[in-house]
Amino acid sequence: MTGIKGVPGENEERYSTLVNNAAAVRAICSAVEGTLGPKGLDTMLVGQQGDVIITNDGVTILEKMDVTHPAARLMIQVARSQQRQIGDGTTTATVLAGALVQEGVAQVTRGVPVAKVVSGMQTGIELAAASLRERSRAVQGLDDRELYRIAYTAGREQADIAKLVIQAAEAVGEAKLREEGYRFADSVLSHEEASSEVWTGILLGQKPANLHAALERRDARVLVLQDALEPEAVSEESLVTEAGFQRYMQLREQFRSSLGKLLELGVGLIASDRGVDPEAEQFCSDHGILVLQRVSRRDLLQLSEHTGARPVRRTALRKSAPELGDALGRAGHAAYDERLERVRVAQGHGEAYVTVIVGAATREAAHERSRIAKDAASAVQAAVRGGYLPGGGAAEMAVAHDLERMRETMKGMEGFGVAAVAGALRKPLSQIVVNAGYNPLEKVEELKAAQIAHGSDRLGIDCDTGQIADFLDAGIVDPTDVKIHALQAAGEVAAAVLRIHTVIKMKTLGEE
Repeated sequence: MTGIKGVPGENEERYSTLVNNAAAVRAICSAVEGTLGPKGLDTMLVGQQGDVIITNDGVTILEKMDVTHPAARLMIQVARSQQRQIGDGTTTATVLAGALVQEGVAQVTRGVPVAKVVSGMQTGIELAAASLRERSRAVQGLDDRELYRIAYTAGREQADIAKLVIQAAEAVGEAKLREEGYRFADSVLSHEEASSEVWTGILLGQKPANLHAALERRDARVLVLQDALEPEAVSEESLVTEAGFQRYMQLREQFRSSLGKLLELGVGLIASDRGVDPEAEQFCSDHGILVLQRVSRRDLLQLSEHTGARPVRRTALRKSAPELGDALGRAGHAAYDERLERVRVAQGHGEAYVTVIVGAATREAAHERSRIAKDAASAVQAAVRGGYLPGGGAAEMAVAHDLERMRETMKGMEGFGVAAVAGALRKPLSQIVVNAGYNPLEKVEELKAAQIAHGSDRLGIDCDTGQIADFLDAGIVDPTDVKIHALQAAGEVAAAVLRIHTVIKMKTLGEE
């Protein structure tokens, strides 16, 4: 009898690390899952100095949380990956990862080998991603009604933000949204002094060095310097010699001559990533040329792309006027906005750019609205690229049923991993229903039966009434890529957590 009783104890010790890690993952998920869905609430984050952040953004909550458990930190990687690759769906990705860990632990503790569970989960995620892709609907142009609904849903049902994002998408064009490397969300800018608007150009985050110069230029040529706007330097050792001083004076004279060349070429805006010589600053002020110094690399890149300018070093100023002119960009409008303390540039002869300016009464409110607008912009771009699906967990429910049917035909213990994925896919709907105040067991089964009876993934649970509704007719849709990447990122982290057998503290540097 003693030997028999010892088996459960051995099992408990065997799975202690796994159970402990799962509990830490569960604690992380509980911090964000209450924000999921249209009835989700906000989370208040309180800092040590009394600073407060109120948000429903999953990645913000996870990034700001004081997390020490190593397995819990893996969960933060899910949100980071989702935010970096897609820009939306961080909460869904976190909830899915937690559900996959929970379902996987349940299979392991009943005796299924971890390797079989993980292998089956990987297979299940591949099958689920393929099913989601097959069910995806393509966006029919930027005037597609569903695109606004996607922006409205991702924008926390703030109609003004959804309209701004769609207006900006139409301004930048479908080709730009599909362009590899272009992040539509980066065009969102917040300011507590601003009125919300879509600016068909770029805003540079620096004040002109010569604020007293003309504040606006029309049809201006643009010089982008990856250098300082100043004469070439002479070493201090050389300056104390006559030859060195003569060289210094010669370089200054060449520099003055090059400034006159800029005036001849009609340059109206100069952006430099370093400092500006006082004489150059005064010259530009006298002739109404806007000068920006220490411009960020990102702003220089956008200015170059929008105006068609080719960044040059200051040695290029010694070239002939026609040669230097070939490197200049052109902008129909360049002006300093005193309220925003930024320089507006528009009507560039290069690539089209758009800026979504989100205003609010306070800095904190502006930051939160900007975050929401970025989510909406990311969702719109994802939908343009990869299509959309019924939202609210409806598509995941249909895919879960597909996996269950596949599971019935599978041989081997990997089928338990596929079943774990099917169970996890029901978690988003279950949590949305809980946040809306309904019984998740009842509603999940009710929806499952309805989808099977009608053979459709369009059906979901209306969070206002608790009744079955056609989500496509209701405009409750999500981008396909958001769902697929969330599932894949969640699967990677869940597999990592399940594979951890032992946690060992490393010795500190210098210990023997």
